[in-house]
Amino acid sequence: MNVLLLKEPREGDSGPDPYIKELASHGHKATLIPVLSFKFVSLNTLTDKLFQPEKHGGLIFTSPRAVEAVRMCLEAEERREEWDKWVKDKWNTKSVYVVGKATAALVKALGLNPLGEDTGTAEVLSRVIIEREDTNIPPLFFPCGSIKREVLPTALKENGVPLETLTVYQTAEHPDLEKNLRNYFAEQGVPASVAFFSPSGVKFCLDVVRRLSGEALPQIKFAAIGPTTQDAMTAEGLCVSCAAEKPTAEHLAAAIAKTLQ
Repeated sequence: MNVLLLKEPREGDSGPDPYIKELASHGHKATLIPVLSFKFVSLNTLTDKLFQPEKHGGLIFTSPRAVEAVRMCLEAEERREEWDKWVKDKWNTKSVYVVGKATAALVKALGLNPLGEDTGTAEVLSRVIIEREDTNIPPLFFPCGSIKREVLPTALKENGVPLETLTVYQTAEHPDLEKNLRNYFAEQGVPASVAFFSPSGVKFCLDVVRRLSGEALPQIKFAAIGPTTQDAMTAEGLCVSCAAEKPTAEHLAAAIAKTLQ
């Protein structure tokens, strides 16, 4: 059956998207339509912060895009040499917190040792940080996107863990989103299942999907990558058929396959 995945392709990854691959192993044909476009900002400020590890108590990454911004700061050869020679080792004496396996893999590629890749959500990660960190440390540094949720900053603040945030990318609707969705429905018809991967995805896509599905909307099995996205879908009055137990390709494909049986 046809499954529509409303997500970005994986960063710098050649070969088939893991979600498409996993769904194919269950006998379903998945198509990926990118929902968001990203613009990197404040990279000079980010570079300054990255090269002053002594001023921070550790690092927090909750999205692959934030790690991508760091990678861009290290593109200059002399910067990369300096990073490899001493800077990354300095950061590795502190904690480098991450949410999810995709972000952890990119953090490892920078030579850093990530903590918390099994957390899956910012809520769970914030609990890990609060358990591990003292309130008298220098601030943890959190490069993030323009539409980050306030869960993690709020939890740390309430527990007295110092935090410094910097917006390093801005998120907007993908310029071709509506056109791509129209083409998909025209060529493939109404999909058996539609999967959302972020609250922004729900915000930008739902009206178009509703319009294009028409009376067939109640037959679509709607899937969520995790609890935050599920909440955003429910808030919009969508009936969520399944949510991934963990935010991985394996878990989401298994959940969708079970729902479509």
